[in-house]
Amino acid sequence: MVFGLDEVYLAFPDPALADPDGLLAIGGDLTPERLQSAYSNGIFPWFSEGDPILWFAPHERCVVFPEKLKISKSMRQVLNSGMFRISWDQAFEQVIKCCAKVDRSKQGQDGTWITDDMQQAYTNLHQLGMAHSVEVWHENNLVGGLYGVVVNKVFCGESMFSLMSNASKAAFIALCQSQCFELIDCQLPNDHLMSLGAELIPAKHYLEILKQPL
Repeated sequence: MVFGLDEVYLAFPDPALADPDGLLAIGGDLTPERLQSAYSNGIFPWFSEGDPILWFAPHERCVVFPEKLKISKSMRQVLNSGMFRISWDQAFEQVIKCCAKVDRSKQGQDGTWITDDMQQAYTNLHQLGMAHSVEVWHENNLVGGLYGVVVNKVFCGESMFSLMSNASKAAFIALCQSQCFELIDCQLPNDHLMSLGAELIPAKHYLEILKQPL
């Protein structure tokens, strides 16, 4: 069943009670405190402009274990060529704005869920040290990147973008090879992620890893 969230009380329902499509709750706000409560319990917001805030907790989670990352021969050649420069947390607001502009019509999505309010909410998290970005540069131009929220040993990926072939892959590979995280949470599967070694695990297993302290 879908729960309505209290505007003051920050706690979420048990994620196991989510609908089959993962929808758990509706309402609330995007304050840092509520977002921290959500991500700490395997819950994330996902909604379109003009809709109420929807909170999801999928029963299966798409994840990448960094040690299982798949890098194609051609991608290794790209990385070894030195054409990209990788940085961390140098252009968070630029990254999230670029992610919001990605055309997702081929995935059957109309517009973006990265609304102005969402951009501000995650920028607030970034300023508090809870959200981070990986940037990919080519000749001093930002050509790709990703951002997400860190909970203990898990990087909860939110979105990525690419203005140049292989740029978003380079960002994702850098994230996996950073040796900072036990798990990369991709939330929902797609062909691009599966080609990099993503897999589906039960929510219970995901939460066990999420709750492990640093």
